[in-house]
Amino acid sequence: MASNTFVLSGCALLLLMSSGCPGTATGRVSLRADGTPGPEACPADAPKAMNYLRMFVGESAWVVLDANQTSTTPVTLYEGNVESILDEDLGLLEAPARLYGRVWTSGPQAIIRYYSAQPMNGGDQVPICAVARLGLGQLRKRPESLPGTAIVDSPRAGVYIVNEFR
Repeated sequence: MASNTFVLSGCALLLLMSSGCPGTATGRVSLRADGTPGPEACPADAPKAMNYLRMFVGESAWVVLDANQTSTTPVTLYEGNVESILDEDLGLLEAPARLYGRVWTSGPQAIIRYYSAQPMNGGDQVPICAVARLGLGQLRKRPESLPGTAIVDSPRAGVYIVNEFR
């Protein structure tokens, strides 16, 4: 536990020394013709922070997509910022942590990118680079989804560490 506290403290220091907030990267995302987000670099300090937290590309865990709809099925995701709940430990980031990111709903499925994590056992937000994924098209929007929303069948998905957003 002491080593986790040390690592999280180091990540918090990294975040404080950074020139920008991890969430600011979301303002520069170009959109494709179908409204889905285009390629985007990870927050500047995310690779270093994820390395300290032993969160490597391809690592995954389960996440509740919307902290406000933990037991809802289906779940309605709204275009814009989202707060998710990490259900399993991801590297040294202990569950239940909060993941902060952005949802895009314009394409055929919901796209969720995560830019920061908030450990619930203390410490500051840490920059990360992760995406929500769920096989078999389960993040595909239901036909009754209104503009700006994505109604999806599962309130949970896998969260995967990536080295850039594609």
